[in-house]
Amino acid sequence: MDSKKPLIVQNDFTILLEARHPEFDTVRAGLARFADLMKTPEHIHTYRMTALSLWNAAAAGMRTEEVTDFLENNAKFGVPLGVKQDIKRFIERYGRIRMESLGEDLLLISDDIEAIKEMVSFKSLRSYGLCQVNATTLRFSSSFRGALKQELLKLGYPVEDLAGYTRGEQLPIRLRRESKEGKAFQLRDYQASAVDSFYREGSLQGGSGVLVLPCGAGKTVIGIAAMGKLNCATLILTTNSTSVRQWKREILEKTDVTEDMVGEYTGTKKDVRPITIATYQILTYRKSKDDLFVHMDLFNKRDWGLIVYDEVHLLPAPVFRVTADIQATRRLGLTATLVREDGREEDVFSLVGPKRYEMPWKDLENKGWIASVTCTEVRIPLPAAEQDIYRCAEARHQMRIASENPDKLKIVQELLAKHAGEQTIIIGQYLDQLKAVAKAIGAPLITGEMPHEQREELYGLFRRGELHTIVVSKVANFAVDLPDASIAIQISGSFGSRQEEAQRLGRILRPKAEVNAASFYSIVSSSTKEQEFALNRQLFLVEQGYRYIIDDREEAVVSAPPFSLEAEQANKVNRVSSFMEPEEAGTP
Repeated sequence: MDSKKPLIVQNDFTILLEARHPEFDTVRAGLARFADLMKTPEHIHTYRMTALSLWNAAAAGMRTEEVTDFLENNAKFGVPLGVKQDIKRFIERYGRIRMESLGEDLLLISDDIEAIKEMVSFKSLRSYGLCQVNATTLRFSSSFRGALKQELLKLGYPVEDLAGYTRGEQLPIRLRRESKEGKAFQLRDYQASAVDSFYREGSLQGGSGVLVLPCGAGKTVIGIAAMGKLNCATLILTTNSTSVRQWKREILEKTDVTEDMVGEYTGTKKDVRPITIATYQILTYRKSKDDLFVHMDLFNKRDWGLIVYDEVHLLPAPVFRVTADIQATRRLGLTATLVREDGREEDVFSLVGPKRYEMPWKDLENKGWIASVTCTEVRIPLPAAEQDIYRCAEARHQMRIASENPDKLKIVQELLAKHAGEQTIIIGQYLDQLKAVAKAIGAPLITGEMPHEQREELYGLFRRGELHTIVVSKVANFAVDLPDASIAIQISGSFGSRQEEAQRLGRILRPKAEVNAASFYSIVSSSTKEQEFALNRQLFLVEQGYRYIIDDREEAVVSAPPFSLEAEQANKVNRVSSFMEPEEAGTP
């Protein structure tokens, strides 16, 4: 035992990290490579290794020894033998089964004869027409390429797909060395590394996978650079019409592609060009739940050589189903977080590809590529009258009552006075609340109900500094380019959505011209479900190295009892968060 070390590794694959340890930041960054953060009490952070987190680590190049040596070097009580054996078993599972091509058919190949025998025995695999060629090889139809990878992952066999890709329609795409305005342009070092991790010199190991980088890191530029490597017709799928226009603007500015080669496929335009940018919403549109998805045939409108999934953590279920059928097309996922609130991270791994590259947020901050952000959670009590209503309400309604605490307006006004003259975004979930705040402070409100042209006009005024404060709904969670925004005030959110918290902080991450700093405030009602959900919302950002300053406006604060990490280990406290609920329906 070495009590000076910061970790306790438990038999159930959970890892406790002492939050006040002098090596906390270094150890946290190491854990994030192969484990998921589950909960963040004040004194410890609880991580959990899973099969998927270890498979992603293996796909990114981590070896068993790297993981076990890291844990041994930092664990107070060492690493249980069973845990080390399971880590080895999971990591070595990745790549044990390879998928390769043979004419019109595909092969599953493994040097592990027992693995082949086990696959033959699985009843769930019989419908895929597996035919045994020899002791180490199974053959099957290429039409099952995606579905079989999904099923094998569920059975504990992550497949390394080496079956290759079609070239697609060829399209020369050359990156400019300077923008049309004459500004010099070249990829940053981490952007070039991300592209190389995906492309892998055009080998069979490249061509599919996910790149994880923070908002403001230039994921669009990385996608464009990948297009420049492959020089082929490309379908780009993204979150909304604003993002479609941003992609188009960046493509025309940073490449020699002409405007007639880039099409928009949205609710208002249906142009299919060699480079086509579409929204997830239009692809999943149908007149009723029993009708077909009328625009899903976009995947077959051209011979696409590359499909880019922007914000891949939001990929809708119907698009997963189509993606399973197009595994011979190269696929690039871009995201700030692999977290999916619907728990379908395994489908991203199987159908889009494993994590190929991840750049920690704090690393980019330290290099000045994104702003340094101070995160503050302001806790205020519910007014006495609201407390009575809250106690009598159903659990789901309690969240909304706490979120719409009328006293939040006072804090908003206080923060606006503190940051007078700074570019400020006030963002929330509930329209009635947002309307009241916008009216009280005299700022425009931007929602999904507002026509796109009017939204763009207000964003333009904000970018030019003619407007210092805007109030926005969830419509601004994604793909809104407001580079000078330095203050974000969150007054309500979608229950415990970690991805939403990350995206909202991302609105202020772009580097600033003078002082490269920003502030993110989250106002929550103390001692309510909103405070509980806030802890879960913050998990991903805490894993990235951000810390939340707690500004508690309660009249009396009860002191916590003394804490001991060793006592925490002995008590075996269950630290898996149970705060996740579906997002509020019907909110723009």
